[in-house]
Amino acid sequence: MSTGSTESAGEIEVTLAVGQNKELPVAPAAGRPRVREMHAILEIGVSGGGAPLAAGPARGAGPALAEVLIVDTSRSMLHPAAKLHAAKDATAAALRLLPEGSAFAVLSGRFDASVVHPGPGQETMAVAGPAESAAAERAVRLLDADGGTAIGHWLDLARRLLTKQSAPVKHVLLLTDGRNEHDHRAAMSLDTALEACDGRFVCDAWGIGDDWDADLLLRITRRLHGRAGAVRRESELPAAYEELMNALLGTAVPELRIRLTPTPGTVIRQVKQVVPGELELQPAESALGERGAEYVTRAWGEETRHFQVVLTADPAGRETGEDLQLAAVEVAVPDFGHPVRLPEPRPVLVRWTDNPLDASQRHPGVRRHELYQQTSAAVARAYRAWLRRAEGRAEADRALARALSLAGELGDAQLLAALRRIEAGPGAGRVRDGLKDVDWQHLILSSAMTTPPQPPPAGPPPAAAAPPEPGPLAPAGSDDLVECPDCAWLGPADSVYCGGECGRLLRGTA
Repeated sequence: MSTGSTESAGEIEVTLAVGQNKELPVAPAAGRPRVREMHAILEIGVSGGGAPLAAGPARGAGPALAEVLIVDTSRSMLHPAAKLHAAKDATAAALRLLPEGSAFAVLSGRFDASVVHPGPGQETMAVAGPAESAAAERAVRLLDADGGTAIGHWLDLARRLLTKQSAPVKHVLLLTDGRNEHDHRAAMSLDTALEACDGRFVCDAWGIGDDWDADLLLRITRRLHGRAGAVRRESELPAAYEELMNALLGTAVPELRIRLTPTPGTVIRQVKQVVPGELELQPAESALGERGAEYVTRAWGEETRHFQVVLTADPAGRETGEDLQLAAVEVAVPDFGHPVRLPEPRPVLVRWTDNPLDASQRHPGVRRHELYQQTSAAVARAYRAWLRRAEGRAEADRALARALSLAGELGDAQLLAALRRIEAGPGAGRVRDGLKDVDWQHLILSSAMTTPPQPPPAGPPPAAAAPPEPGPLAPAGSDDLVECPDCAWLGPADSVYCGGECGRLLRGTA
């Protein structure tokens, strides 16, 4: 694993912080199991390093970057033809940004997939340079569209090409305007392809036009550790591709592993990325023994990501009121030829308590992710209701109002702006008339993006607003608790929404 002295020039620094509420209740609630769940937020950052990894050659003679650009050339790309023109312009823009010496290929995707450059029938990759990139652009300009959409086959061809490459950064940029409607006719289904491609490369997937599927893009990118996006107008695609490529070329660390070693009696239940988007992580094969596990994350620029860890433990026989370690957390980076300074391991702690108020408080990062999950679920409910037209209109309005309220609580300006594109007017809380399906697809993508809480502003705090009138569920005492009648969540008395599994409204109006 990469290490380096603090004096090394161009050293990359990785930071690790663990956030949690350490208190868990000793006595179980009625009908609840004895074991308790501890939720912790890992905040991991990467910074420094001087010249980005993907912008230059790797250690030795090989390239640092291997890039595959996949262009949807199904028949629908001609309706309107502006989609295919924009795809050609965007692919050409990406080709011009490839650093000299990078391995690259351009693929055309229909019922099957073919290599546009370096050439049909070849399962090799070209080496970027002025002449080679110009030849690739000429081949892209000659592309026509026909046939259907079978994305699994496209990804599998990219996998076969990238398997032969030793570059530390392997990336696929996929563009589609469709919904993978010919998966049943493909030589390889999308599910099978995603299984084969998992861990082989990072894939970003983008939609263009009016008929792409947000859930499809998210399914691909969540499995392949990438990000999903779309453009509202075809003319925006070249600039979006330039921004994507510049971000890719800023890659500082190709892979970072989170290592968890629980203490006896502690079980790892879940590890997932929660910022900048939700991504379930599965344990990788490792040599940490039966109790420990490693979770792989990929393609880090200079950025910070948040991960949620869920552990279970049994309080039987444990001391109360003392900090006890449930697990140790550390990060590791494989050797890729650059010095990396890693943080010391950090503990995930527990303090068993018989005070229900202490045990009801959760770390703000955990609560924030629950709000995002509830917002995304509300958007999905609103969309499904909207599809039922007049029959579902009232339900769509209620779900949109719920999503707007949650986004306001999150303070996420981008998500609020996306929701207000759907709203009939400022403060209306109703779905506007004249929406197209693609408007909802953009909103679904926006609701899948998450942000960390903003730091408090500098200076004296603003004057406190008058507290809201308590509803019938709110006890009078400020230190009292309220229990959700649906899922038995226990929380502060002034909670407007349940912080547990159901997320229902507890008091007041949305």
